[in-house]
Amino acid sequence: MNILSTDLGVVFGFNIIDRFQEGGTTGMTLVLICFLIVIFFAIKAFNSLKGSEAVFQKNKKLINHAAILGLVISLMNSLMGLIGAFDAIEAAGDISPSLLAGGLKITLLSPLFGLLVLICGFTASFILTVMRRAEVES
Repeated sequence: MNILSTDLGVVFGFNIIDRFQEGGTTGMTLVLICFLIVIFFAIKAFNSLKGSEAVFQKNKKLINHAAILGLVISLMNSLMGLIGAFDAIEAAGDISPSLLAGGLKITLLSPLFGLLVLICGFTASFILTVMRRAEVES
């Protein structure tokens, strides 16, 4: 696990495993599950390119719905984190701006991951639509 996070950290410029945990393990796991569902239905839609139109459209809709669900879950996770952070700020009274900036940075990790899921899902849906049209026209 450490080797994976180190190698990916070099590629992306940060440690993905640490960012995943900082974003809130429960919420980020739900978004990850949505991402895996997007991949699953994208594979099913790819396999049904030559099949019936109804099955293809159903899989494409499921891709889009899972992607949107991932974004909504990530936004809910972010809002719950913000509420908890504001409760802590209220209880502490006076905090430093750097502490506040660090907390806001962590709060934005979940929506970022949700947006990546949405972009991947809609991109897969778009590519599958183009492939289906090319398949039907030929």
